[in-house]
Amino acid sequence: MKKAFLITGLALGLFQGKAWSQTTNPAPFVIPGLQEWQGGNGQFTLQPASAIVLEPASAAALSGTAQVLQQDLLPLTHGVSLAIRTGTPTAGDIFLQLNSPDTALGKEGYLVTAGKEVLQIAAPSARGVFWGTRTLLQVLEQDSLHTHFPCGTARDYPRYDVRGFVLDAGRKFFSLDFLRQYVKFMSYYKMNDFHIHLNDNGFKQFFGKNWDSTYAAFRLQSDFYPGLTSKDGSYTKQEFRDLQALATSYGVNIVPEIDVPAHSLAFTKLRPEIGSKKYGMDHLDLDNPVTYQVIDSVFMEYLSGPNPVFTGPEVHIGTDEYAKAAAEQFRAFTDHYIRLVESYGKKARIWGALTHAQGNTPVKVKDVTMNVWYNGYADPVAMKKLGYNMISTPDGWLYIVPAAGYYYDYLNLPQLYNKWEPVQVGDVRFKNGDPQIMGGSFAVWNDHVGNGITEKDVHDRVFPAMQVLAQKMWRGADSTQSYASFAANAANTGEGPGANMRGKLKGKNGLVLQYEPGKNKSKDNSGNQRNLGKISNAAIQRDGLHINGGRSFAQTPVPEIGYDYTVMFTVKPDAGNAPNAVLFSSPNATVKLKQQQTGKLGFSREGYDYTFDYTVPANQWTKLAISGDHKGTRLYVNGQLVQSLEKKKIGFAGAKDSMAIVQTLVFPLQNIGDTSHAFKGVIKDIQVWNMADKLK
Repeated sequence: MKKAFLITGLALGLFQGKAWSQTTNPAPFVIPGLQEWQGGNGQFTLQPASAIVLEPASAAALSGTAQVLQQDLLPLTHGVSLAIRTGTPTAGDIFLQLNSPDTALGKEGYLVTAGKEVLQIAAPSARGVFWGTRTLLQVLEQDSLHTHFPCGTARDYPRYDVRGFVLDAGRKFFSLDFLRQYVKFMSYYKMNDFHIHLNDNGFKQFFGKNWDSTYAAFRLQSDFYPGLTSKDGSYTKQEFRDLQALATSYGVNIVPEIDVPAHSLAFTKLRPEIGSKKYGMDHLDLDNPVTYQVIDSVFMEYLSGPNPVFTGPEVHIGTDEYAKAAAEQFRAFTDHYIRLVESYGKKARIWGALTHAQGNTPVKVKDVTMNVWYNGYADPVAMKKLGYNMISTPDGWLYIVPAAGYYYDYLNLPQLYNKWEPVQVGDVRFKNGDPQIMGGSFAVWNDHVGNGITEKDVHDRVFPAMQVLAQKMWRGADSTQSYASFAANAANTGEGPGANMRGKLKGKNGLVLQYEPGKNKSKDNSGNQRNLGKISNAAIQRDGLHINGGRSFAQTPVPEIGYDYTVMFTVKPDAGNAPNAVLFSSPNATVKLKQQQTGKLGFSREGYDYTFDYTVPANQWTKLAISGDHKGTRLYVNGQLVQSLEKKKIGFAGAKDSMAIVQTLVFPLQNIGDTSHAFKGVIKDIQVWNMADKLK
């Protein structure tokens, strides 16, 4: 019979300024790092009969947190679902409790008290308890058995209230599934502010210097203006409401941005009369009363009524990079939309532009939060004097613009770890604890529309930055470990329970999969037990796996492998394979024996098609290898490098600018063959390695 006992606020007395005694257990590594730790002896062990127990007085407030924790534990418990109950914890249980004796913890702080019998997470608020569950999950993830947490007490709380990330979904569409995964990914690192930039446009010089042909997109369903909604990717109103509800359950605030009066080509394409003939059609005409009528109605559509689309407390109205000559009109416009948003019960966020747009027209300050991003546009010292709350978003530190050749392709993580925290805005550093610095946010801007960047490529850039910046926004300066030590430990922490957006696969000595159908049928000979699954309209014979065209495939247990990788295989295609005949496929990509009408080997992902200058001969065996990393994709034939798809640039008539084209591939492995357009032929000796250019 289990031993029963109740934990109350026993940890509080450990943190009243007393010197801590020598402890046995060091602080567990988590991101962001724990603010305070009192180590004990031994470890708490999660057991098959463990339960998530809610303190009775807290049960209603914490039931949602318990349900999320229950689901998030499943990948670590091999699908065993922990029961949720209310009452007294017993040995092996996780005990969740709201308490308020330690008021200094604030609205997001928490205590984790791990004894050998029970692990308790307690906090003054439900949000704090939720963050405590993220700490528990990270520690369990790193434990080889996913069952142990060192005995001791953690007292943890954030240094900054806003810990954010900005995603430009205007110039590049991101699927709803990606946004949902990002809510959970951010939450895993206690990042609580997801700013989604919902409209924008490309650069005119990349589109023949013609505004009519320049790419522009608005990503939400619009019933007022059906033509406004982008046809190449958008979210329904209910999808966006549901996304915000999911985010709330994971402790994340979604801040939707409708960007006006610059970056506004999507609106002027809809209503050309509101475009500026003086400053360009990506600028709204601020002297035209119709402009206000149209944009008022856009905001009204998402903010009004009993079931508004924007459900969170804040809405971003853009207000950035408008023509300096129209400063007074810009200031009036900014003030108008701050007040409009507030009239619907929301608080407004704006981009910092008021130093650039100096003038006499007043702009509301009270309760307005400003992203200070470039000190020439908004001097943070001046903005502080005006009274704005500020989110530190300095472009020279925190802007990722994939493959553009300016700002960062990948952030300078050692520099950020060693030198930056949110009180650093450009070259201005405020005093620690400045009450007007709400926190920080880093950003991905997809300036170069159509450059081949995928969701996977964006995530490859964001993932390591999220780890470092979560640390900096929660803890601030950390002299307890070097960046090298942090990075080494961070390599053992992933994207959250069950998530693998990067497609990382482990294997013995780097070998992830090995199928030799002629020898061992569907067995994985790499030693990793990733045997083939369902085989449909295909057959394993002595000479290999026979794929019969159309719907013909053999499933593997992994959907894909991300950077860095090498996939080797030997193939003998039949004569007469049709265009777009597929060798490997997943929901995200296909590798094709014949790319479209070229007859050559290639691959496709996210609407982009790439072709190697190589035709696989019919009716004979050819040994191929495809290797990829974040820079590009390479083809080897019979052990020799044939082509590297990397560093391609395209120019534009009459423009000095060029655009780098990204030719990467996260290799699809879900199906050998395809569910609709498989090749005809035989494939064998498939090897997958988690290292690039294995043939070298």
